[in-house]
Amino acid sequence: MNALKTSLLCIALASAWPVAAQEMDHSKMDHSKMAMPETPKPTETDPAKKKAEPEDEPAPMDHSKMDHAAMGHDMSGMPVDSSMPGMQHDEAMAPEQPRTPIPPITDADRAAAQPPGGHMAHLDNGIHSYSLLNRLEGWDADPGKGLAWEGQGWIGTDLDRLWWRSEGERVDGHTESADIEVLYGRSVSTWWDVVAGVRHDFKPGDSQSFAAFGVQGLAPQKFEVSATAYVGERGQTAARFEVEYELLLTNRLILQPLVEVDLYGKDDPARGIGSGLSTAEAGLRLRYEFSRRFAPYIGVVHERAFGNTADLRREEGEGASDTRFVVGVRAWF
Repeated sequence: MNALKTSLLCIALASAWPVAAQEMDHSKMDHSKMAMPETPKPTETDPAKKKAEPEDEPAPMDHSKMDHAAMGHDMSGMPVDSSMPGMQHDEAMAPEQPRTPIPPITDADRAAAQPPGGHMAHLDNGIHSYSLLNRLEGWDADPGKGLAWEGQGWIGTDLDRLWWRSEGERVDGHTESADIEVLYGRSVSTWWDVVAGVRHDFKPGDSQSFAAFGVQGLAPQKFEVSATAYVGERGQTAARFEVEYELLLTNRLILQPLVEVDLYGKDDPARGIGSGLSTAEAGLRLRYEFSRRFAPYIGVVHERAFGNTADLRREEGEGASDTRFVVGVRAWF
């Protein structure tokens, strides 16, 4: 039995030997001496390379090294965008421009720019005039029907003017008060004048005159202000303050508040005037300007007497205060 197994093994080995002899023994081969064939690189016309690799972008042109004069192109008038690639020209490419520094302004330059007479001088010294009837109004109240006026105007240049001012009141056909002022005004700033002159009172009582001096102009916030002091021929003293403001509701509809205060230095019973704070008047008028020269209005006015003036009015059977509705017109020319 053992002999049979041995015979079969020998037959199998004999049949396998030729096949094994044909196979290569890779363990004994020198791989370092074996050169692997090189894979050919795709050429520029190879479509595979064009799909795998993006096309190379062209290199930016350096214009600083280009001779534009030799190319026959005038580049001086062409706009240059420095944000574009390759457009960073050297400063040497820009043409040389003369640069003249501006000299500093001196006091002599400032003096030469001013007209003769300094900052108060004006080039226009022509004669002009202006007249304003600020209030011409009537009412119908318990004391009776009344009419009141107040106006002012001037004639002259921008610096020197002759002013006039007047106001008064009539009740039931009788003049209760009336005065007129003639003043010389001198401009001391853009918005303010100093004034000096005379005032003459026709009523109440006997007529008399006062020396007058004061200021008038436009205060901050556009308040029109007038403050005047008076010295009478018989030693009386007085002062009058007036403030008014124009509030534009529309371009033509204007609301005008006004306050006027009178003070006197001593009692004058013949004229119904007491010393100290004599009277105060506050008015509110709403006007509509059909034109800048003509504007009707309606309003309400409250007048009150104080101190000795109120006592003198009570002795005459009059009230110390009065409120009335008025209708009037405002005009200038």
